[in-house]
Amino acid sequence: MRFSSLKKMCLGALLLSLAFTACRKESAGSGGRSGEAARPLSIAVFIPGVMSGSPIYEMLAAGVNRAAAEKNAAAADKPAVTVNVIEGGFNQAEWESRVTALAASASYDLIVSSNPSLPAIAQGVSAAFPNQQFLLLDGEIAGNPNIYTLRYNQREQAYMAGHIAALVTLERLAAGLANEAGPGGRRIGLVAGQEYPAMNGIILPGYLEGAKAVDSSFTVDFRVVGNWFDGGAGASLAADMIRRGVSVILCIAGGANEGVVQAAAETGAKVIWFDTNGYGVRPGTVVGSAVLRQDQAAYEKTALFLEGALPFGAAEIVGVADGFVDFVEDDPDYLAAVSPAIREKQAALVTRIRSGELRMGE
Repeated sequence: MRFSSLKKMCLGALLLSLAFTACRKESAGSGGRSGEAARPLSIAVFIPGVMSGSPIYEMLAAGVNRAAAEKNAAAADKPAVTVNVIEGGFNQAEWESRVTALAASASYDLIVSSNPSLPAIAQGVSAAFPNQQFLLLDGEIAGNPNIYTLRYNQREQAYMAGHIAALVTLERLAAGLANEAGPGGRRIGLVAGQEYPAMNGIILPGYLEGAKAVDSSFTVDFRVVGNWFDGGAGASLAADMIRRGVSVILCIAGGANEGVVQAAAETGAKVIWFDTNGYGVRPGTVVGSAVLRQDQAAYEKTALFLEGALPFGAAEIVGVADGFVDFVEDDPDYLAAVSPAIREKQAALVTRIRSGELRMGE
């Protein structure tokens, strides 16, 4: 991430910030401000995209609002905290300027967001606006006294997804419902919205690792949409995979997931969902959901901030054993779509990870 545009922008934005500074005192990581009882704490939830069709961002906002609602319910007479949700849109090039504008306004005690690209953006903004504090999920940066990050162990998440994708593929091959993809062609698919470090370095390898734990001959057909909204492109990529022998596809492509699911449903292929419970998206087609408990993480960490206990400067990593990453195995649509034999094998794996018997770092 480059910050040349940020540096130029800050020359003007700093003047705006100074105009507001008299109305705001540093919270100094306390979640409270002595001498400012007349004004409630203010939190901005920055959505790097749009809320509609983005369950992971809906969970982010829901968790923050839940913490704020509890704080306000405990307040004696007037709100103790306000929350404002701001959508950044799909143009990632604009996120930097939008976050800068939020910090320059000096209106928010805390900016909350969730995306692997946000820590680098926040690092640059923090240098220009040292009073601004950030709570960032699904990203990592350590040592900045104004930034707390929480990153999910997506190797565990992807491993569970790859494991069930391979189990379902083998069962379909045995039943004659799928064809080998070629010589040694036990192959699973992954359609991503874009390439980024966590995708290339953690999710894709973890997905393959989970499949190879079932059968070492598995490979991954990896395709990239190029954005997070083009359902037509997602459908085209998935259809080509299926023609080439892929029977189960993991989709991590935002709005483009709809195209992947449609292509799978039309051909009888299966889909693995990521981050949220997706069984209800297309019952019988979605046969696995490796999820993040983003709403719970946003709630717990916002509550810590409001109590003055959020450890700014820390970069926390949480996984299955912590309760923030999981595989949904009790949904009725999962029970109906997946055979008892596969469910038993997948449950055994998930139990080993939950208990800590099987550990995997990133």
